[in-house]
Amino acid sequence: MKKCWIFFILMILFLQGLSQNSARISVGAEQPEEYLPLLKNRTVGLVANHTSLIYKTHLLDFLISKNIKVGAVYAPEHGFRGEAAAGDVIGDGIDKKTGVKIFSLYGNNKKPTTYQLRGIGVMVFDIQDVGCRFYTYISTLHYIIEVCTENNIPLVILDRPNPNGDYVAGPVLEKTFSSFVGMDPVPVVHGCTIGELALMINGEGWLPVKKECDIRVIPVKGYTHSTRYSLPVPPSPNLPNDLAVRLYPSLCFFEATSFSIGRGTEFPFQVIGYPNKRFGDFQFTPVEIPGVATDPIQEGNVCYGQDLRLLKDIPKFTLKFFLDYYRKFENEKAFLTRENWLNQLAGTNKLIKQIREGKTETEIENSWKEDLDHYKITRKKYLLYPDSDNL
Repeated sequence: MKKCWIFFILMILFLQGLSQNSARISVGAEQPEEYLPLLKNRTVGLVANHTSLIYKTHLLDFLISKNIKVGAVYAPEHGFRGEAAAGDVIGDGIDKKTGVKIFSLYGNNKKPTTYQLRGIGVMVFDIQDVGCRFYTYISTLHYIIEVCTENNIPLVILDRPNPNGDYVAGPVLEKTFSSFVGMDPVPVVHGCTIGELALMINGEGWLPVKKECDIRVIPVKGYTHSTRYSLPVPPSPNLPNDLAVRLYPSLCFFEATSFSIGRGTEFPFQVIGYPNKRFGDFQFTPVEIPGVATDPIQEGNVCYGQDLRLLKDIPKFTLKFFLDYYRKFENEKAFLTRENWLNQLAGTNKLIKQIREGKTETEIENSWKEDLDHYKITRKKYLLYPDSDNL
């Protein structure tokens, strides 16, 4: 009986700790007293998706309840309600609940047109990011800053924590390899919140427009770059939990290979496998899942490999997994099926050259040091929150 009471007390303390931790963080959207005055008597353009929540209420619904006129919603990859699989083309439409027009920023045009901006007096951006250069929400951010600058539209950013914001890692993007999975010269793991990154894009002159955007960031209260933050809502269909979000920077390079990293399973970005038993005892079979995985790599094939859910220590960005499996393959062409895609994800073609030369992970990481040191100096100018001890 005594042990039961001890367990009960410990559970209460644990739940209280969780409650205190969640209460300690207040995202930008949860501070309406800071941004509603900026929107009053203006027609708002809203860049948002399913992560744009104020507790359990969507930001669009909240703004309308406060008599804020929302002229249009601009939806990134995965759509306004987050229902589309990666890479799926999303069309324009109408939000069934509110009747507000929705313009897709993933498909035919990734930047709002003049027609789509008609009547907009202020733009609001509120999307949860995961801190990786190739996660396309920050490319949408770049285009929104650009179009707001061109059209003299002020931009209000409701900031949110970065679940990978405690470190900076990976090669810095080279301009030659700029694409929608990497538009600005930042490393794979950039260590910024959306608000900080917006200020950097604006302040460093990375826009083709030779003037700055009128940006107002509503910061997160109670956040530092050392804060471990568990996302309350999956940011996209294939990042369903904290483990997937944390492993995403390290596993995304496999998207350019014949290996599955779990798309089309219940555990995407948490496993590695290939249809050959020599790669491991763990097995899984990717299948198409509507709205989650369209034509996943190795669809219908039994894959053998590694279950990363068993890891005791979750690594920061590492090349270890990629290098291990690359070197287990005798035939590079059978492994690396889309070299150009790898170069775009890495932001450079130097990485694959170094791998072919047989360089170790440490040697490759050392080659990034000069660029990373320069980036860290730039980054510090735009930080809104106390930095991690290691940066």
